[in-house]
Amino acid sequence: MIKAIIWIGFALLVIAQWLVPGLMIWKKEKVLEEGITYKFQSAPIDPNDPFRGKYIELNFKETSLTVKKDTSLEDGEKVYVTFSVNKEGYAIINSVSKPKPSKKDFLETTINYISNENDSTTIFINYPFDQFYMDEYKAPRAEAIYRERSTDTLQKAYALVNLLNGDAVIKDVFINDTSIQQIIRKAN
Repeated sequence: MIKAIIWIGFALLVIAQWLVPGLMIWKKEKVLEEGITYKFQSAPIDPNDPFRGKYIELNFKETSLTVKKDTSLEDGEKVYVTFSVNKEGYAIINSVSKPKPSKKDFLETTINYISNENDSTTIFINYPFDQFYMDEYKAPRAEAIYRERSTDTLQKAYALVNLLNGDAVIKDVFINDTSIQQIIRKAN
């Protein structure tokens, strides 16, 4: 009887170890397949920032929204962000709200901080997607190229991001409409 309980417990443990990562992968794949794609224009990053792993560190230009005076929001609070597209095709913040939007292409995130002026409030948000993971051998070279080119004001760097029901997945990073993957292949 005790052996049977141990085997059942072991079987449940094995199933859980496969089920949890499987569900995480399935959720990200669903966002990639069904999500709405936006181009988030990146901003230059500090060239002295050390390389922190096997990814490209991303920084974005569009991180805030100014609205009429609003005292109902607080730093660190969970919010929902919707986006529209500017004339260059890049994502811009359309709204920041506490209630969940009815459309499916929104981002669930937190408020980084709030700046209150006389008659307006500027809401700065956190992006949960600020790292683009790559092959461990290509990432250092990609990080160097990205840093170099994203600080050049003549070049456009952006991340292609899919949004679906609050989740976000980075599809790729582009410099002047060329994938960072292609740039690395050409550089090697």
